[in-house]
Amino acid sequence: MRTAVVVGTGLIGTSAALALTARGLTVHLEDADPDAARTAESLGAGITDPVDGPVDLAIIAVPPALVGRVLADCQRRNLAHWYTDVASVKAGPGSEIAELGCDTVHYIGSHPMAGRERSGPLAARADIFEGRPWVLTPTADTDTETLNAALELVALCGAVPIVMDAAEHDRAVALVSHAPQLVSSLVAARLENADETAIRLSGQGVRDVTRIAASNPGMWVDILSANAGAVADVLEGVARDLGETVTALRAMEAAEETERQAGAAGIEAVMRRGNTGQARIPGKHGAPPTRYETVAVVLGDQPGELGRLFGEVGEAGVNIEDVDIEHSTGQQVGFVQLSVAPTAVKRLTKALRASGWSVRD
Repeated sequence: MRTAVVVGTGLIGTSAALALTARGLTVHLEDADPDAARTAESLGAGITDPVDGPVDLAIIAVPPALVGRVLADCQRRNLAHWYTDVASVKAGPGSEIAELGCDTVHYIGSHPMAGRERSGPLAARADIFEGRPWVLTPTADTDTETLNAALELVALCGAVPIVMDAAEHDRAVALVSHAPQLVSSLVAARLENADETAIRLSGQGVRDVTRIAASNPGMWVDILSANAGAVADVLEGVARDLGETVTALRAMEAAEETERQAGAAGIEAVMRRGNTGQARIPGKHGAPPTRYETVAVVLGDQPGELGRLFGEVGEAGVNIEDVDIEHSTGQQVGFVQLSVAPTAVKRLTKALRASGWSVRD
């Protein structure tokens, strides 16, 4: 593959364009908003020059409701030899594509499981797909060359291909992406009118739970409207669990000891189920779940401190698997929580303390 066109220069489209351009492909950029395309061009994602003759691959990066119409237009213009879309819902667009009479031999649906709480070309990153699953949803019509072109796209972006049925994909993303987005928004919504004193107590836990609640509402309405039924099914299960949890909490306030014990048992049960579910989430690059331990370091609020800390962790020969930064209320310090392999904890703690860092036990 040497040439491509990206139609839709939002977060995912521009990120794909950046990744392909970095691998030496000539990438053309199109968008209904010319300013968005020019912004992506200024970032080095490609060129806004019109396509002269069919390119190898067209990547349609528009909301699910627009995929069918945009694909039909691209094929009418003979824009590419092969076509894919990167919308986060597959069954609905697939049905519309069939109804519009599009060429389904040279088209394959796809969905990179990557994103950020920010949207638009300015949020794009060339490495956003690295190590992430990228779902492909071929049909009986999809020919081998089209599938191979999509597999090459995934490889060029550093992602991991997963082949799924479109309806199976939509049920899966309802569980692991769409419902969590709404749950995060629901938790964050409780903070909207909360007392300022309570908000000031916010720590890393509430930040973790509500991080994706900062996502663009309009974008998510487009996504959820295309997968509403599957998401509602997941949330119905959450609602049942939530109702049982509320009942258990009320029981923990009861006068009778046996009722309080039953309530405590209910809370413990749901938390243990949460432990089990969380432990099933894959580790980095899709690897089996890995347990890490945390080394908490006090960080002064001076320029360059974080870089100096990371440098000394590297000198100690320890790989940082994840990092969280929590600021201390009312103090000019923060706490950096470094997730590392359990075998590295003692060595890293000793090395950092020897270099003058304050490491919390």
